Amino acid sequence: MSRSVRPGLIGVGLIFLYYWSVQGTDVSLSKLMAGLPAVTDLLRRMWPPDLAFLKRMIGPMVETVHMALLGTVTGGVLAVPVIVLAAENTNGIRPLRWAARAVMNGVRTMPDVLLAAIFVALVGIGPVAGVAALSVFSFGIISKLTFEALETVDPRPLEAVRAVGAPWPAWLSHAVVPLVLPHFLGVLLYMFEVNVRVATVLGLVGAGGIGLWLMRTLTFFQYGRALAIILLTFAVVLAIDKMSGALRRRLT
Repeated sequence: MSRSVRPGLIGVGLIFLYYWSVQGTDVSLSKLMAGLPAVTDLLRRMWPPDLAFLKRMIGPMVETVHMALLGTVTGGVLAVPVIVLAAENTNGIRPLRWAARAVMNGVRTMPDVLLAAIFVALVGIGPVAGVAALSVFSFGIISKLTFEALETVDPRPLEAVRAVGAPWPAWLSHAVVPLVLPHFLGVLLYMFEVNVRVATVLGLVGAGGIGLWLMRTLTFFQYGRALAIILLTFAVVLAIDKMSGALRRRLT
């Protein structure tokens, strides 16, 4: 197959998959348009936002950020040994590599909301369940992204340190860590951004933070307060995205 034909076939295949997905989900523009009056009515009920209520939401918002930070750091720490075991250039034992990758794949198959629901059932409603769910969620993504980056690093520094007879711990700390650390820290910062948003969603199933208050306001039809929470969450997420994005650019 010539290179000029391959992009066209890929494009046709993607169009077919898109059409197949539309048919399988029965999505139509007419159904979306039919729901616009309900959306307009909800927005009308939400306006104006109850800005006076925001004073009470500073604490839950800070709790949400704490949940995201704890979940990110805990997931990153748990991911480190699995990353080393999963990468071919740091672990030559194939069964251990397969086992580490199976753990990563298994964790990533579990949706974050399902993890939160499980931990809420185990430890009850509150931020502890949210931190536990975010830790497991972060572990799966951080380990996957970092292990793939580790396998693509320049092998020459690793071979040079091996050639001088350095023991495995010294080889790991002096050769592997310097090469992959900037990428690992960049993934951690990105994961923190994601977890602030995810923590808000997890609160809807009782995992603490600002999402728990959002669920309460919607349950009691306090739409003005709900809009105030949404606006506060948007502002905080935007600020964190800007700060972590600047830090990531300095690391790369």
